[in-house]
Amino acid sequence: MSYKIDADTMKSLQKAQKNEITEYHIYSKLSSFIKNKQNSNILQQIAQDELRHHNRLKKFTGTDMKPNILKVYFYTFISVIFGITFGIKLMEKGESSSEKLYGELGNNIEEFKIISNEENKHEKELIEIIEEEKLQFVGSMVLGLNDALVELTGTLAGLTFALKNTRLIALSGLITGIAASLSMAASEYLSTRTEKDSSLALKSSLYTGGTYVFTVACLVLPYLLFSNYVLCLVITIIAAILIILIFNFYISVAKDLPFRQRFFEMSGISLGVAGISFIIGYLVRLFLGVDV
Repeated sequence: MSYKIDADTMKSLQKAQKNEITEYHIYSKLSSFIKNKQNSNILQQIAQDELRHHNRLKKFTGTDMKPNILKVYFYTFISVIFGITFGIKLMEKGESSSEKLYGELGNNIEEFKIISNEENKHEKELIEIIEEEKLQFVGSMVLGLNDALVELTGTLAGLTFALKNTRLIALSGLITGIAASLSMAASEYLSTRTEKDSSLALKSSLYTGGTYVFTVACLVLPYLLFSNYVLCLVITIIAAILIILIFNFYISVAKDLPFRQRFFEMSGISLGVAGISFIIGYLVRLFLGVDV
């Protein structure tokens, strides 16, 4: 080996080697959990790639590395709960330093060039082949989430100053939200049945309606827990922003979409509608002389 590896680079290689063996165990565990045969085979193939990378790095470090057990269980748990595509892509985002190292060393050492090519192309192509129900119905979830956030934040903001009674606001919000969720689910079912395979229509409508109901519950909950209507509105708006943040982070990772633009766009629309509805609620109360 004509190229001399310095002490700092050796430490980085040992860290990368530990990552490779850790990811080998993660992919192996996930492949044993998954019922879909194609997905299981893909994960086994990636696991073998990671093990091969670990063994190649061993030629330079001279040591066998043990996996990070906490990381193995963490990413396995994340993948089981939120989907294997999300879990894997979240994990792969933490590999950027290793990929950069492989790319730099690949200019001088052929072994690292091979590893770099496999990391950048082969494994990413395999991950894209994975079929997952959650991602097939992301459009339905986005529809339910967007509509619930815009409609319910606006409705609750308007009702807050129109009624000034948290119980009445919660009651009105729940009735509006549940009715709207049923309407959205029915509309999604009818539109999906005409556009796609009818067997997917029911699942699509359930994802839309389920996401809508979940969002409604989160936004209305403060009005059931607290008596101060202004505090409830503030908590509801914070909850809406958190839901937007978490959901857009999930989508940006799982579908490789830009996070910041989508987050600010959804937040701006929801808060804008809430602000306008807040003013309308106040004006309606003022002009009609309603006092609850």
